Amino acid sequence: AEEIRIKLSELCYKAIASDSIEDKKHIDLSSEPLILVCAAGLSGSNADDVAKEVAIYRAHKATPIVVATEDEDRFTAALRVVTVPSVRPELAFVLTTVAGHLFGYEAALAIDAQARPLREARAAIEHVLSEVSATSDAERMLDGLRPVLEPISARFHDGLRTGAYNGHLEAGTAVRLSSMLRYVTGLAPLDLYQAEHGRVGTPSVVIEDTTAALTSAIEELTRPVDAIKHQAKTVTVGISRSDEGLLDVGLVRDALAAGAARDRLSYKALRTLAGLDAAVEEVVGYTRYRIEGDLEAGDATITVVDRGGIARDLPLRTERNPLLRGTKHRVATERKVTVAVGRSDGRQLVLVPEVKGNQCTGITLLHVRFAEHLPAARMRSVLESYRNRYAALKDAVTETEPTFRDDLLGDLRVVDILTVPVNTLADQWRSEAAG
Repeated sequence: AEEIRIKLSELCYKAIASDSIEDKKHIDLSSEPLILVCAAGLSGSNADDVAKEVAIYRAHKATPIVVATEDEDRFTAALRVVTVPSVRPELAFVLTTVAGHLFGYEAALAIDAQARPLREARAAIEHVLSEVSATSDAERMLDGLRPVLEPISARFHDGLRTGAYNGHLEAGTAVRLSSMLRYVTGLAPLDLYQAEHGRVGTPSVVIEDTTAALTSAIEELTRPVDAIKHQAKTVTVGISRSDEGLLDVGLVRDALAAGAARDRLSYKALRTLAGLDAAVEEVVGYTRYRIEGDLEAGDATITVVDRGGIARDLPLRTERNPLLRGTKHRVATERKVTVAVGRSDGRQLVLVPEVKGNQCTGITLLHVRFAEHLPAARMRSVLESYRNRYAALKDAVTETEPTFRDDLLGDLRVVDILTVPVNTLADQWRSEAAG
């Protein structure tokens, strides 16, 4: 429903509402003139509830159109049922989305088609004006236009009476164009023009104002469907480019340079690395690991596949015991970027999980040198991007203290703020408060 809503908004240039049936008595769309119901794949009481809602829409004089599987017969209250092939219920949303996209294109084309007679009217005026000289009699031009514009005016007014332009043409534009067509076709005398429009109703003024009114109406009804494909692509590219901006951040570049596969780094991992970048002064080495086996069963193993920088000369525990355990096991299980300090050598580390599907397939371990201290505001930004640590620290402090002092973030070592347990860090704020 959300995907279809977006496509309808793009194609029809309208704000589209959406809602879902959960445990509500009724959903809040009964006042809408047309409601597209995504019901393919529903069964049992769910389908019964939706059928009941459809009947309520119809009773409220709305126009419910239901997308349902071809073997479903519960939606007889709908004005129309768009059927899709019957597939497994968990896949039905795909067919519904396709049907919704096609519905959006057809709706946009139908709106655009309403501008066609108005384009013909404007073209007729432009044709007449192009064939006469500036000294020609404007009244004769007006007389020549009337036979062409009369059937177009009749079609337009028929559409107004039947409500075909409702929701597509602004009321002011419709009123203005309706008035202009009455004058240009001779249904209203030009003597009344000044009283209604504030200008003396000469034939040339009427032709000029009619052309302007037609242009406004055409612009409001035009739906450049072909351009929408480019527009959608542009939006997608824009999102992709924002992702690419993360790839230019130093710490992210270092992880990729170490060999981490781009398609194995989640968006969340990239964002976390980008947030930590302000705290890292230098990456001095790296080790890449491959993980094999079953994490849940506890028999996963870890193997070094590449090393660089200071890591080349470091002893490897995994050569003695390849069983995945400790901090690396936690990283592989949580699948989150983790800052750590080596227990035996005190080295500062950033561990980056490489994930395929829901399985951690490897870890890129960066040996880094953190800044000693950061300004409080910058440290807060780093903490907000790393495991939501700022909120956790603030909650721990305000559990016993009335306020949380951000300025103390600038007094503590960066590596401590990132790695020391939150409850231990909170004691620093309590000691300051006691002092």
